[in-house]
Amino acid sequence: MAIDTGAGAYSLPRWRFTRWLADAGRDVPEDIRRTLVQSLYGTLPIFAGGVINTILVALVCTIRLGQPVFALWLGFEICVCLARFAVLVHAQRAARRGGRTFTDLYMTLALLWAAGVGFGTFISMQSGDWVVATLACLSAAAMVGGICFRNFGAPRLACAMIFVSLGPCCAGAALSGEPILWLVLFQIPFYLLSMGAASWKLNGILVSTIKAERDNDRRARHDELTGLSNRAGLARALEEKGLADSLGPKRLALLYLDLDGFKGVNDSLGHVAGDRLLCLVAERLRDMVPNGDVAARVGGDEFVVLAAAEDRAAVLRLGERLIAEIGGRPYELGKDLAVEIGVSVGIAFAPEHGRDFDGLIAAADKALYEAKSSGKSRCALADRAAAHEPAASDAMRAAASKPAAPIGKLRSAA
Repeated sequence: MAIDTGAGAYSLPRWRFTRWLADAGRDVPEDIRRTLVQSLYGTLPIFAGGVINTILVALVCTIRLGQPVFALWLGFEICVCLARFAVLVHAQRAARRGGRTFTDLYMTLALLWAAGVGFGTFISMQSGDWVVATLACLSAAAMVGGICFRNFGAPRLACAMIFVSLGPCCAGAALSGEPILWLVLFQIPFYLLSMGAASWKLNGILVSTIKAERDNDRRARHDELTGLSNRAGLARALEEKGLADSLGPKRLALLYLDLDGFKGVNDSLGHVAGDRLLCLVAERLRDMVPNGDVAARVGGDEFVVLAAAEDRAAVLRLGERLIAEIGGRPYELGKDLAVEIGVSVGIAFAPEHGRDFDGLIAAADKALYEAKSSGKSRCALADRAAAHEPAASDAMRAAASKPAAPIGKLRSAA
């Protein structure tokens, strides 16, 4: 499983322990969980700051004391930081090309790095050199702030890293022989609790922000009444496709649908019944559109299907199916009340009828006008000239939509 971001797709952790570390809570939707994983990777400049600090502190302590245990600490820090750097660079490259990123290994190395920081503070406090101890403890405290604010996308991971980096300070204070340092035994637990709480708080803010942005984005791209894409969502879908389906073995087609007889139903039964009818039409349309294609409502009783098909014949078959399914069965609007309507379809292809949303929908709109003018409940293809001609005006379409006898009919459900 992966998440989509501007930088690519980062894999979710798969090990049981790392999944637990990355868990942000039961109420966090799956798509947001995936987004939170990406935040753990951060950027190379942020990563480099922590690496330089920890290696530099370990190097200074090693040079000052010259003890093997400090050389071991320095070597451990260098190895872990190099491994983290390699995994981070690989992850960024793999994400851009859609490959797997080693998120489990990356999180494990983060814990080992934090444990190295904690080990350094412990041996520094046991060295008897309070300059070295002060330097190591200050470095650990500074790293904890970075851990909290860089990893709050996975608050359990942040808490674990804080614990293994600062926890050894308590052991070092207890074994130092200095009673005054026993105060640390009370300070560090409170610090751990406060920074852990901050991680969870920041995570909650991030999750709430992502939820709000997702909901706002959905409202901006979806029709509030039917739940289908709206005009903005349809334009975005066409932009994301980039006419790619038209350049490959399939053709990208835009089918513009207009309900025949809807106005009569809406006027005679009221807007509540009209809205109910539109929702029922949307349900049928949603069931007919295969995965990868897009169904949208772009006006009062106007719908659009953006579909990829093998050829013109396949698109025409889809248009005829839409006419048969949407207009072939009555709609139950209430007890003992059902209505029948029809639908006309205009079809345009990309890129021959338009290389952008406006051009393509204008060509399909003109074809729709031709379909309604020729008898309704019909399907019409745009011609090449449609790409350069204005769409049918509202007045022309209204004139074409006036039937000799209403297509929208009421009948008893009995």
